[in-house]
Amino acid sequence: MNKTPLRKSCAARFPALQLALLTLLALCSAAPARAQEDRKLSMREAVALALQNSRELALARVQYTVALNQTAVDRSAFRPNLYTGSGYAYTSGFPSLGGAPPAAFQLNYNQDIFDPALKAQQQAAEEHAKSMKLEVDRTHDDVIVRAASAFLELAKVRHSLELLRAEQASAEKILQVTQERVQANQELSIEVTRSQLTAARIQERIIKLQGRDEALTQQIRNLTGIADGEAIAVQPEDPGFDTDLQDAQLLELGMESDRDIQEAENDRLAHQRILHGAKLGYFGTLSVLGQYSVLSNTNNYLEFYKKFERNNVAVGIQYTIPIYSAKTRAAITLAKSELSASEITLGNKRQQVRLDLKQKQRNVLELDATREVARLDLKLAQETVELTQAKFDEGRANLRDIENARLDESDKWVVFLDADFARQRSQLTLLQATGQLAKVFQ
Repeated sequence: MNKTPLRKSCAARFPALQLALLTLLALCSAAPARAQEDRKLSMREAVALALQNSRELALARVQYTVALNQTAVDRSAFRPNLYTGSGYAYTSGFPSLGGAPPAAFQLNYNQDIFDPALKAQQQAAEEHAKSMKLEVDRTHDDVIVRAASAFLELAKVRHSLELLRAEQASAEKILQVTQERVQANQELSIEVTRSQLTAARIQERIIKLQGRDEALTQQIRNLTGIADGEAIAVQPEDPGFDTDLQDAQLLELGMESDRDIQEAENDRLAHQRILHGAKLGYFGTLSVLGQYSVLSNTNNYLEFYKKFERNNVAVGIQYTIPIYSAKTRAAITLAKSELSASEITLGNKRQQVRLDLKQKQRNVLELDATREVARLDLKLAQETVELTQAKFDEGRANLRDIENARLDESDKWVVFLDADFARQRSQLTLLQATGQLAKVFQ
């Protein structure tokens, strides 16, 4: 009689035990999933991932490779070129096909030794390849700046959101106290509207910052290749963008490292080479030629020649001297005008870059001053909170006074974060302009 209840008891327990095991397995499998969703990201890690996953950088490198391959094509004319082939042709009359006898087998060799115009084109292509290498470096720095700026702004936005949520709590407390005082006929009803307006403004700022948070998070995902389902937790850090260099040194570094100036210099050098090659065009061209052919007597050679030679070899050089070349004269005139244009462009670039560098230096100084004002304003607000708290403890201030002080402190915090981010972004731009990004992100 005891077996049946025992059997029923085990049967009743088994589904519960099975459910518990399944729940435990689900929790164990969910724990790693949650752990994988949170991705702690530092600024340098974000930059490294952006450089690794950037399609723009990959495209710039491919274009540089294309430019190098183009120079190899232009250089091939001055290297040995060997061709062979075979064919059959029917001839009626003198055995000739295109100025040469039809051959059963033919081997041709040619190599340009002296061709100034062709050599100038090769050298211009090499200068173009150098400019494409500069484009790779520019894209590399642009990716760094975009990734670092997005990371710093995201850290600033999330810190601001924390402050505004605390501000929102203070505003709600102020509104509650104000409503109580209005009900007690200690305040006018307009104070309630004023408190509601303050709370609504804080809510508006929170909504805008949340939207900016989503946009920046997606931008970082696009730059770094982090999956959409993986949450990103930024790790604030000191970016270390400060420099000990003087303004004159920064200006000199900027002029030396500016890639627009370097590209303009490469372009000028390329036109100088083209002009030099055009002038040397009056001296003609020199090539090495060679040919080996195996002929067949099926084309009635014996009817036109006293002796038929099956194997024929011809080796020599060909030197062409232009007596009058209108093309060479026109090429020189064109090269001179293009060189003049490139020299003017280079001068304009140098002048513009100098002005831009000085403006970037002024921006850093101005934003340094703005940040210092915001820092002191925040410090004053913090000291005001401490003073109001002391008064509140002594009974000389009410809850609304201390919450207003905290509200003002949060506002000053947000202003300071904005000023600090603006200064960091300006410093980052100056580092890029002076070619010092590699020292920071090495």
